[in-house]
Amino acid sequence: MKILVSALEHSANIHLKSLKKELSSDVEFVGIFDSELGDSIVDLRALAIMGFVDAIKKLRYFFKLNTQMADLAKDVDKVLLIDSSGFNLPLAKKIKKRYPEKEIIYYILPQAWAWKKKRIPVLERTIDHLASILPFEKEYYSKTAPITYVGHPLLDIIPKFKEELNTEIKSVAFMPGSRKGEIKKLMPIFKELLKKLDVKATIIIPKHFTQEDIAELYGDLSGFSISNETYKTLYEADFAFICSGTATLEAALIGTPFILTYIAKPLDYFIASRLVKLSHIGLSNIMFSKFCERDLHPEFIQEEVNAENLIQAYKAYDRSSFLSDSKSLRSYLEHGSSKTVASLIENRTLS
Repeated sequence: MKILVSALEHSANIHLKSLKKELSSDVEFVGIFDSELGDSIVDLRALAIMGFVDAIKKLRYFFKLNTQMADLAKDVDKVLLIDSSGFNLPLAKKIKKRYPEKEIIYYILPQAWAWKKKRIPVLERTIDHLASILPFEKEYYSKTAPITYVGHPLLDIIPKFKEELNTEIKSVAFMPGSRKGEIKKLMPIFKELLKKLDVKATIIIPKHFTQEDIAELYGDLSGFSISNETYKTLYEADFAFICSGTATLEAALIGTPFILTYIAKPLDYFIASRLVKLSHIGLSNIMFSKFCERDLHPEFIQEEVNAENLIQAYKAYDRSSFLSDSKSLRSYLEHGSSKTVASLIENRTLS
């Protein structure tokens, strides 16, 4: 079976690797994905963008790439789209128009419930199988929509979850993100914060960063230990300060208390604040609020992100309640998603 895969984000490829382990050996990927999984038509590093402004600058490139992917759809058995709705939804519409009988599976759906609910009918018309990773997501679709909650992919790949916490905070992990703009904005604040903490500090740096990248983005890292192993570091840490994104949900599920920090470009934040009607930025807070009336963790956004606010929140943190809540969140998500999605792709009955 040949599958056209569109997985532009680093996080999408982590889940794609987990999914491939559950697929039959004769399944072949073509399209856009990590080079470890086969011959991608593009180097993923060329696709890295942060926010609306960067996306606009690369519009022409992405339009050309989108057309190239639609051309490839002619000779595949199925299409698998993962996340990245700005690219994948137009691609899905283009493929469905050209090849109405071509089966399209969307895994890790566009957050239309947060951004543009008008997209939901479009997804229902265009996608043959909507593989949802959020238990509440189905509520926003019609009763006849081809949507299934498949579980959450992070539960497939996180190796260990905390059952108890150390009495004292002796080790703190810092995660300023993976995008250059995020890192440059957060590192000065994290360095200032470190001066106020008497702890072992570990900074988590993406594996693909070169020494030149690290020198440019992070500067002087004296005082920090460096790690490339996200799950191991989060599991061993007693606390964490994390840029918004997948890492916040990873920490929440592992059981490591953390504070979310988010600084976007002013224009990006202005646009997003007009489009998104949510009370939280962190996905774990969004999910937790579906079955509990309190936040799972603190969030600091834009000008709120400063060392004084972060240290105050750190000192006031109820880590015991967080651990209990993190276990509840894991129960809410039930199980991983790779086996279910593999069965969906190969039309197998899940055993």
